[in-house]
Amino acid sequence: MKFYTSTKEIPEEMLKGIDLTYPQLTYLPETGILYDNTFSEKTVPIISGGGSGHEPAHVGYVGSGMLAAAVTGPLFTPPKSKNILKAIRQVDTGKGVFVIMKNFEADLKEFNEAVKEARNEGIDVRYIVSHDDISVNAYNFHKRHRGVAGTILLHKILGALAEEGGSIDEIEQLALSLSPEIYTLGVALAPVHFPHQRASFVLAEDEVSFGIGIHGEPGYRVEKFEGSERIAVELVNKLKAEINWQKKVNKNYILLVNGLGSTTLMELYSFQYDVMRLLELEGLSIKFCKVGNLMTSCDMSGISLTLCSVKDTKWLDYLNAPTGAFAW
Repeated sequence: MKFYTSTKEIPEEMLKGIDLTYPQLTYLPETGILYDNTFSEKTVPIISGGGSGHEPAHVGYVGSGMLAAAVTGPLFTPPKSKNILKAIRQVDTGKGVFVIMKNFEADLKEFNEAVKEARNEGIDVRYIVSHDDISVNAYNFHKRHRGVAGTILLHKILGALAEEGGSIDEIEQLALSLSPEIYTLGVALAPVHFPHQRASFVLAEDEVSFGIGIHGEPGYRVEKFEGSERIAVELVNKLKAEINWQKKVNKNYILLVNGLGSTTLMELYSFQYDVMRLLELEGLSIKFCKVGNLMTSCDMSGISLTLCSVKDTKWLDYLNAPTGAFAW
């Protein structure tokens, strides 16, 4: 049972509720567009978005120092290109607009159509595709490269640069440097549940699925649950193999421990403790850590782990810079 009767109604009602809660945010009805009405015309606007069901992403990151606007679609479904285009027009001040999109086929189709049309209208639109997920397809073991929780680092770091007065060229350059350094892997104890619908995948009460997706996609392996530390070992080892940090001189990293919807803070911080001990043994130094429900999958019980190499210490300044976004 949920506090809504229809998944079709909930995005519109949710966005209206956010509008009523935060005076600095304005919702444009029937568009999925939530924008910062205090946005300075002196800064380059950054927008992002995707399907609903990932809250607080992306609407929770609208505010000074992060996103100028976010566009929300139906549950697990990207917004239409016409609404993304409206968002670009809404925030355009003549300095260019930077778009952060996640690497899902449907998202890319809608966002790319909007970017193309905006450019045809003379708006200087640049973009980055977030692709931090290192999970593999269980059938062919090809890398999925989906855009998941690490996308939030792009929101915050690029948003802080924009707030500082960075140009569209500088924001694009930073995005291209930052995005390849972000790696994420997730695990679930239970799938997403919607009223009157089958679960997205099936797990026994004593099983976990490694490599799940934020739209309820099943992972690459299911095994018996053996505790938080065992899960931490699996995720850290997979990230280690992908990043190959033992061969890198730079040992400074950013860490995100993200809840996927119904995982409690007690569980998240307990898991973070296990992860931090492992990373210390690996010789890594965590210079910034954030724990919480940052990009969820409705009510999935699970966690994702994100690591990002600190190539430039300025990135840490941007992460610690103030923001008006209510979910950071």
